[in-house]
Amino acid sequence: MAVDELLKSIEALVGKGGLLTGDDVRARPVGWMNPAPNAARAIVRPASTAEVSQVMALCHAAGQRVIPVGGNTGLVEGTLAGPDDIMISTERMTRVEAVDVDGATMTVQAGVPLEVVHTRAADDGLMFPVDFGARGSAAIGGAISTNAGGNAVIRYGMMREQVLGLEAVLADGTIVSSMNRMLKNNAGYDLKQLFIGTEGTLGIITRAVLRLRPALRSQNTAFVAVDSFEKIPALLRHFGSALGGTLSAFEVLWHDFYRTIVVETGRHQLPVADGQPFYVLIEARGGDQQADAERFEAALEDAFNDALVCDGTIAQGGAQRQALWAIRDDIETLLKVMGTPFAFDVSLPIAVADAYVRRVLARLEARWPDTFRNATFGHLGDSNIHFVMTVGTTDRGERAEAMKIIYEELEPYGGSISAEHGIGVEKRAYLHHTRNTVELELMRTLKSCLDPKNILNPGKVLGE
Repeated sequence: MAVDELLKSIEALVGKGGLLTGDDVRARPVGWMNPAPNAARAIVRPASTAEVSQVMALCHAAGQRVIPVGGNTGLVEGTLAGPDDIMISTERMTRVEAVDVDGATMTVQAGVPLEVVHTRAADDGLMFPVDFGARGSAAIGGAISTNAGGNAVIRYGMMREQVLGLEAVLADGTIVSSMNRMLKNNAGYDLKQLFIGTEGTLGIITRAVLRLRPALRSQNTAFVAVDSFEKIPALLRHFGSALGGTLSAFEVLWHDFYRTIVVETGRHQLPVADGQPFYVLIEARGGDQQADAERFEAALEDAFNDALVCDGTIAQGGAQRQALWAIRDDIETLLKVMGTPFAFDVSLPIAVADAYVRRVLARLEARWPDTFRNATFGHLGDSNIHFVMTVGTTDRGERAEAMKIIYEELEPYGGSISAEHGIGVEKRAYLHHTRNTVELELMRTLKSCLDPKNILNPGKVLGE
């Protein structure tokens, strides 16, 4: 079937408003960090699982490549489309179907933005713990398909831990509906795991049952300075023990990040004096503000007495808490300051994190002695490090050089080339640094079984 005929058949299924072509496609950017016009042949916007199924059945019969897309906030070119590709967007699938307060679950369509889930849960005295900066745009389906992380992984885990049930459409249009609503269900294979973190290469997520938690009544936040990395794991253990399981964030900022965001830009007040090599944003959330605050203050006082921190402040109220988090979350300013930034996301055991960073930065500085600049930060409580850097150019060849250095250095430490951003196109050539030959072959076997024609997000994760 010719593409034009295929698109006519698809339009008959999804309606005129469900199909975008031409300038309507070009008006959309490739991605969050790539403003170039979208090159896809068309964007299909189904409104239900049934419509996704019917569209995929047509595409499968025609051998048509399909690129699934949610909020398009990813950072690894996971939704990159070529001129012969058709995209399937979940942007019209935005219905919160049900909230079960007693069971603490929410059933949603895949296109529901993360922020809507937060708001809807709060309306019923509950919370959804996954949170990150793109919450207003990121769609739940995309967050699941990339196994998103965020600011509270140390306490609640990744997106995978928040999904009880799932519905997805396979490459041939088959609907796999496993909409479990129970925390315990050990009846056979957990099929939803086929679609969590696999970036739309095995199926298109259309609906999900999310696990909610009780709304928390207290928040206590501190910003501290640490004079050596060796004290940071001890500080993490100290707060984890002293706070009785309420520690929810442990964000580490290297001095290059703190100097750039706070000192140079002047956009934020200095919460603590400049000059230390590391800064840590610590937050605990619990159920009793007075008791939790007393315990938090005592934990910080003990950290001072044990010389684990050399300076620090506790937020006095919501406005100060937001100001502290604004330092950590001001990635937009960081990107502007860098001018031509490259962003990287890796993970490795916390004990070796500083040694790894030192080796990477030494190699990068040696390669670009006059133009290299970097900011290092991350969710170090759950082993995640981010680099935002510039080498003075956006040239893809030089970016590839930087990536090679960053990912090569992970192998001796047993690290991962992706902590929370996924693989997409950008990292696929480096996947062997993290996964062994047997693992990669099993991934390819799963792909060939579920998508023998290789039409679902081809070229992503494993290559063509």
